[in-house]
Amino acid sequence: MLRRGFLAAALAAALPACSRKARLASLPAGATVLALGDSITFGTGASPQGSYPAVLAGLTGWNVVNAGVPGDTSAAALARLPELLQQHSPALVLVSIGGNDFLRRMPPDSTRANIRSICKQAREAGAQVLLVGIPEASALAAAARSLGDHAMYEELAAELKLPLHAGGWSRVLSDPALRSDAIHANAQGYEAFATGLAQRLRELGLLAG
Repeated sequence: MLRRGFLAAALAAALPACSRKARLASLPAGATVLALGDSITFGTGASPQGSYPAVLAGLTGWNVVNAGVPGDTSAAALARLPELLQQHSPALVLVSIGGNDFLRRMPPDSTRANIRSICKQAREAGAQVLLVGIPEASALAAAARSLGDHAMYEELAAELKLPLHAGGWSRVLSDPALRSDAIHANAQGYEAFATGLAQRLRELGLLAG
């Protein structure tokens, strides 16, 4: 019995940290959530009420702060993050950034470092963090309606032991019926993204119901 107990304890200690991290704290209605991003977070191509943060607020009952700035790179988002964290004290930060880095062919290592810093700063401020995958810039994949997330998001999620919402933007932006132009969703696209994100939040335990 003693040996069996020792083996059980050893096995529990050996479980990867990401398994323990999977149990996230559920957020109540009214919780403040920061949606950090660029134009697809801002809602370019739809009305302010049609942006994904606005739709997500309606689906969750959370106070979702739209911190999307059109044209923002990962470096610009990182630079304005401290003030946002101080102003809003969010319980959760949704990190959806990097698309403009890819479009402008910025060094991937710099983008990776900036997103890593964003996630670490948000956690150090006491927020839970959900990383959102962004499609890799590819004219061929866009034409074939088969966009896929850049590999760095899965890698960063594993490295930082963070939950990842994969494929949400790739699915929306691969469908011409859900886009307002080549790189932005329309109102239907933002609604589809927010609905998929809400489902992922339920799976993670962040959203009850």
